Amino acid sequence: MDHLPTSDAATRDDGFVHVRGAREHNLKDVAVDVPRDQLVVFTGVSGSGKSSLAFGTLYAEAQRRYLESVSPYARRLFQQMPVPEVDIVDGLPPAIALQQQRGGSSGRSSVGSITTLSNLLRMLYSRAGTYPAGLARLEAESFSPNTPMGACSRCHGLGRIHEVTEASMVPDPTLSIRERAVASWPTAWQGQNLRDILITMGVDVDCPWHDLPKKTRDWILFTDETPTYPVYPGLTHAQVKRAIAQGLEPSYQGTFTGARRYILHTFANSKSAMMRRRVEAFMTVTDCPECHGQRLNADALRVTFGGRNIAAMTALPLEDIARALTDTVSTTAPRTATAIAARRIVDDMIARIGVLQELGLGYLQMDRAVQTLSPGEYQRLRLGTQIYSNLFGVVYVLDEPSSGLHPADTQALLRALHSLRDAGNSLFLVEHNLDIIRNAQWVVDVGPQAGVRGGEVLYSGPLDGLKDISASRTRDYVFGSDNTPSAPSPRAPSGWLRLSDLRWNNIDGLSASFPLGIFTSVTGVSGSGKSSLVSQILTTVVARALGQALPEQEEEETALMAADPAAEPQGHVTEGLESIRRLVVIDQKPIGRTPRSNLATYTGLFDTIRKLYASTDLAKKRHLDAGYFSFNLPKGRCPVCEGAGSTMVELLFLPSVYAPCTACHGTRYKPEILEVTWRGKSISDILNMNVDEACDFFADDTGPAQCLTTLKRSGLGHLTLGQSATELSGGEAQRIKLATELQKQRRGHTLYILDEPTTGLHPSDADRLMGHLQELVDNGNTVIVAEHDMRLVARGDWVIDLGPGAGSHGGQIVAQGTPEEVAQAPNSVTAPFLAQYFRTK
Repeated sequence: MDHLPTSDAATRDDGFVHVRGAREHNLKDVAVDVPRDQLVVFTGVSGSGKSSLAFGTLYAEAQRRYLESVSPYARRLFQQMPVPEVDIVDGLPPAIALQQQRGGSSGRSSVGSITTLSNLLRMLYSRAGTYPAGLARLEAESFSPNTPMGACSRCHGLGRIHEVTEASMVPDPTLSIRERAVASWPTAWQGQNLRDILITMGVDVDCPWHDLPKKTRDWILFTDETPTYPVYPGLTHAQVKRAIAQGLEPSYQGTFTGARRYILHTFANSKSAMMRRRVEAFMTVTDCPECHGQRLNADALRVTFGGRNIAAMTALPLEDIARALTDTVSTTAPRTATAIAARRIVDDMIARIGVLQELGLGYLQMDRAVQTLSPGEYQRLRLGTQIYSNLFGVVYVLDEPSSGLHPADTQALLRALHSLRDAGNSLFLVEHNLDIIRNAQWVVDVGPQAGVRGGEVLYSGPLDGLKDISASRTRDYVFGSDNTPSAPSPRAPSGWLRLSDLRWNNIDGLSASFPLGIFTSVTGVSGSGKSSLVSQILTTVVARALGQALPEQEEEETALMAADPAAEPQGHVTEGLESIRRLVVIDQKPIGRTPRSNLATYTGLFDTIRKLYASTDLAKKRHLDAGYFSFNLPKGRCPVCEGAGSTMVELLFLPSVYAPCTACHGTRYKPEILEVTWRGKSISDILNMNVDEACDFFADDTGPAQCLTTLKRSGLGHLTLGQSATELSGGEAQRIKLATELQKQRRGHTLYILDEPTTGLHPSDADRLMGHLQELVDNGNTVIVAEHDMRLVARGDWVIDLGPGAGSHGGQIVAQGTPEEVAQAPNSVTAPFLAQYFRTK
């Protein structure tokens, strides 16, 4: 760091990657040298610039250089990262990024496909399967539900069919059409339009649905015709006939759409996730009657290996597949060509599965959909594939590989990382886990704080040298003998929320009791059922019992959460519901799906600020209401960029670039709106302020001040009010949600549920988060978290530990009690890791 490279040859020969002038995101002209062939960890508080350096600079530059070597046409097939803002990067080998994202949105992607195990298994069945008499040998593609040769012709390889029935579209046949008997029809004007068309046609819209002729009912629901009729709103059929006879002009010509046609068209073509979810509620999803949910055609399902067809084999956990393959091949005579082929394929599969088992993933089924995996599971699957590939001289850039890992599983991860490094590769990890950091050979600490107060490399060197860096927020947690505040005396519960017959994933018939009015952590090894219990069963059962809408899920999660997407987590509340008035789920999903959503709009702060601007004398003089100060409404926003502030320039085979709008120069508004000021600042100036600056600016304004103060206390002072929701990390999004709850000042009787809230958080940010959660409990609420961070668990009031293992070996409560009691539980895998925070072991 204290010298500049003298030549390209010199820098490439010294074993380091040299970065000069890195300015990506909040990086402040960073110069840093990072060694190759070592385990390097990038640390720092959340939002400090770690990912901007590791992914936004190093990996992005490596990808850019690689893509320079391929044809322009081929470049268009890659998801290219933006070209990094950096002067020089020398000594950089080819890089592979393993990020926390689930590849692709296709419902056909599975554990088997991303690990290539499915390809091997299809080859095994093709070459060495047991074929019934009369069936010719099938090619490997014929065992894939994703190909025309293998897919079931009825469900096209999905295993399920969507049906629309009269009962699903008309849930209450005693209602009339005017009373919205056809519930699946659109609401508001569109629904009224369809009703008025039926009046023109002579259908009695005031007759109970079940009294209409069946032929009429079937046509309304199932016709694919789209006839056009004159519409006279408000008139009866007789009056319509007279109007037509008299040649009166109708209000408009309306086009009829059958209820089923509307549902299927909307589900297939609507860009609105909300609209698709609405119509999906009127569709019934059942196993395909032809393949019985197995996705393949009849011929493929007749071929067996070891007594199982390929669908039954892929439904097994990976560890069971390895066992079944071993047992089958060991009983096969080794001299035939078929046996030799089977042995070779099976040996390869067993070796691949063995690597995944070492990473604690043996419980995953091969046919499990990628979209149902946690980000941590997905990243470890890809890591296992890379370990088996035996590449040499590559930089692996990993984004928190310990995410979602129980402390017991972290040791297996470290062994996997060490094997990659020992094979001659470099590992660059963005990581908060203290055990991983303590195993690093080299540490790059970024900070000192987040956002504009970060972006500097505080230290780059061997781990021990971090002890001397006083500005580092990481140092005290890595080297402190006891960096966890002493666990408080556990609170006593005010009551109990008891649930019975809980069923979902690996939880089958479980009964569980959650204490009310205190802080509860649900722990257990990765895959033991924590998320199933907390995020799925508990939220669904309580929401249903309260009559509250279920928390919104990702679209692919809704469709692929289980083998039968029409099913949902099951269970009953037997006691304690009367003590809960509201359920709140605070997750790390984005606070908005588009760049138009930001911190100010999500928290409601922007509404308050726009009203302030609308109350100014100039705004009143020009008749500008609060709507003119929204960049999402046509009234006041820039007409060129439509309030986005930037325009995208598509460069075909190069990454697209965004440039400030040439009309508004990035301000988002029309010039006349920017002329309205509040204490000398325009509305655009306010959006460009960070939370800390806005706190000072609005200190005397009660409404904004309260919200801003809460955001600042949550460690979000570095975020600008107008920062796009799509640019926020999961941890930042979660803290914004939590701050929004804190400022509501509702007291008591709310159940807060969080799934691994410390994911993506530096230990100092996790401490801050814990303080806010304890504040919620102090106000008479209940907080339940699924958590791996023993520092947080030790400071709670109650622990429910699941296990004893993962997948089919988990789903049971192995210990429960205060943290200190669970730390002494003899059958708990969690206990030894929790015990270090208590004097009594």
